[in-house]
Amino acid sequence: MSSPQTDSPVNPMPPVVVALFLAIVLLEALFSLGTRGLLGGPEGVGWRQGAIQDYGFNAEIFGWMLQNGVWPSEHLQRFVTFIFIHGSFTHALFAGIMLLALGKFVGEVFSQWATLLLFVTSAVGGALVFGLIAPERPWLIGAFPGVYGLIGGFTYLLWLRLGQMGANQARAFSLIGILMVLQLVFGLLFGSNSTWLADVAGFGFGFVLSFFLAPGGWAKIRAKIRHR
Repeated sequence: MSSPQTDSPVNPMPPVVVALFLAIVLLEALFSLGTRGLLGGPEGVGWRQGAIQDYGFNAEIFGWMLQNGVWPSEHLQRFVTFIFIHGSFTHALFAGIMLLALGKFVGEVFSQWATLLLFVTSAVGGALVFGLIAPERPWLIGAFPGVYGLIGGFTYLLWLRLGQMGANQARAFSLIGILMVLQLVFGLLFGSNSTWLADVAGFGFGFVLSFFLAPGGWAKIRAKIRHR
């Protein structure tokens, strides 16, 4: 029995989500201080742009690797490193807030390793789709493809719950629908590029992966296959 004095009224944030958030925040703090000349001197001003060039994902580089069948490690790492580089403080702030919100919900149901795998794999999948079909071929940076993967996990859990309640399971997709409408509105107002493709793909990967990564998910799938 746990004592009232030691119980917390708020469930703790999953450690893996905290670690991802800190990685984003600390790197952004480094870039922001460098841009303002408060760290690194004159070289600090170019830290962000240098990181984008060295660690951001770019569809043209990916196309070159596909065409030549060459997969150097310094370019393969871009599939993961782009997650932690953002274009501005605001970009990183919104990504971090959404990571904490969705990561807490998903991480309280999924295991730590499953939450991390869902986030990273969704981001990698989003970058892959972006690299294959993005027409404008801009740089892809930021945690949003991975965050959208967590939205996919959130949608899966809500989809399951609505099914257990006998409610309309299509309601589970309300959040992604609202976000896509907002992206469309912002795109019309301020202009947009094809990076939204990575976000949508990240959501799709996250939703599908949740069937396997959710507690007991793989066992249920094997049972259904054996039953057939």
